[in-house]
Amino acid sequence: MRNRTRSVAAIPSIIGLGAAALAPAPGAAAAAAPALAAVAWKPCPKNDPVEKDALRGLQCGTLRVPLDHARPGGEKITLALTRARHKGADYQGAVLLNRGGPGAHGRDMPALITDVLPAKVADSYDWIGFDPRGVGASRPALVCDPSYQDPGRPRADTVPASAAAERAWVARAKRYAADCGRRYPRMLAHMGTADWARDMDAIRAALGQEQISYFGYSYGTYLGAVYATMYPGRVRRMVLDSVVKPSGVWYGDNLDQNVAFEKRIRAFYGWAAAHDGTYRLGKTRKAVEASYFKARKALKKHPLKKRVGASELDDVFLSDGYADYGWPEHAAALSRYLRKHDGTALYKAWQRPTKLDQNNYAVYTAVQCRDAAWPRDWATWHRDNTRLYRQGNRFETWSNAWYNAPCAFWPVPGGPAPAVGGVADLTAPLLVQATEDAATPYDGGVETHRRFPASRLIVQAGGGNHGVSLSGDPCVDRAVIAYLADGALPPDRSGPDLVCKAGPPPAASREARRLRGPARPPAGPVAAPARATS
Repeated sequence: MRNRTRSVAAIPSIIGLGAAALAPAPGAAAAAAPALAAVAWKPCPKNDPVEKDALRGLQCGTLRVPLDHARPGGEKITLALTRARHKGADYQGAVLLNRGGPGAHGRDMPALITDVLPAKVADSYDWIGFDPRGVGASRPALVCDPSYQDPGRPRADTVPASAAAERAWVARAKRYAADCGRRYPRMLAHMGTADWARDMDAIRAALGQEQISYFGYSYGTYLGAVYATMYPGRVRRMVLDSVVKPSGVWYGDNLDQNVAFEKRIRAFYGWAAAHDGTYRLGKTRKAVEASYFKARKALKKHPLKKRVGASELDDVFLSDGYADYGWPEHAAALSRYLRKHDGTALYKAWQRPTKLDQNNYAVYTAVQCRDAAWPRDWATWHRDNTRLYRQGNRFETWSNAWYNAPCAFWPVPGGPAPAVGGVADLTAPLLVQATEDAATPYDGGVETHRRFPASRLIVQAGGGNHGVSLSGDPCVDRAVIAYLADGALPPDRSGPDLVCKAGPPPAASREARRLRGPARPPAGPVAAPARATS
């Protein structure tokens, strides 16, 4: 699932399993936790090699964990962690933080979260950021065939114009998968979500905590749900925001994403049409869509500075499916390109993949390809994506297919997917879901709410941004903060337990937006797939 938290992902079906079959007994989970040394904390460097100055004021540490948790005495890997230490007398334990991906870095998150929470709540916990195995400052950090994301020129159009063009994309995906297999032959078999959940329990043990709290966005919701299933007695409090649908992991969830992103980008087209007086892209949604594809066609023929072509334009506007914060700037850039033949703003809106982006993508594929079984016959991918595209899902379908295509050729088998479900009242996560979320569509929150009977579901009605909590919605934020403060949950109701109405989309211009106040992305931004990105 391109989780681009671009700055995001999909999952095999386990709906038929009963709750009792989904989770091991607490004693079995406890037996799996290795005995580990405590984390040795020290002040983070002022200029971290990965996070630059984003770790100021935090403490840094590392933890050695088994590559294969079934062999605790075998090969070890290193996890990199950070901590914002509690300051108040009312200590409530530690909270692990994850922004999604899979593959997103996370050591900066304690500073982001504590900056937007009320001081009394922020000061009552140890907030723990970590780069999961393979990510960022953890070692080894995975990077495979950089040319797949960044060939040094515009990528081929993701929409194959011919059978030959499709075969060329398939060949690229095969090369990427083979390169990962050559570089990390021992690592790839141990990169699934269940391995990450075992790492989380190792962190819990090293922190000296009998129970751990957790706050996860996007893919982080799946990681949290798997952890709560494997270790139900070890969870104190858990917030899962923008919830992955477990029964779709991961092939099915990605197909669902294609439909949801089409709906969301059409919302952007409609918004631009409503502000035609500002952008002159068209007075109707279809007219704005035509303007977008006119620009796409032109960039395919004449890329900006020989780097930004049709596929890179899609990269830029994919973020508009994740959140509406960039709608005014991107509409203005598209308008300037089409009406004034000036591509300066459009070029600046595109970002070449960094090393961290390449790392994000390598881990994304490593986790999703390992988690679940993917079709190994390309004919299945061709059939499903051709069908969706012909049904009118033009924006995301083929770019998402190529983003995930290495899983068709992955060097280690995928699956079975980890079980997900709560046992009686042992786990009561707080779920937060926007109804129009494209990256993790609404059904994910509903299904996970059903799988954890004691959970509560907060729904942001009409909301389309991916990552809702702590982004400025007072109704959602009050409920999340109350839960973190003292465990208070919304009353249990049939269906959603609390419904909050989403705020309006952004104003049409920077000037008007300044008058209204700045739109702010979530404090724990979810990770979008990092194309010269989701």
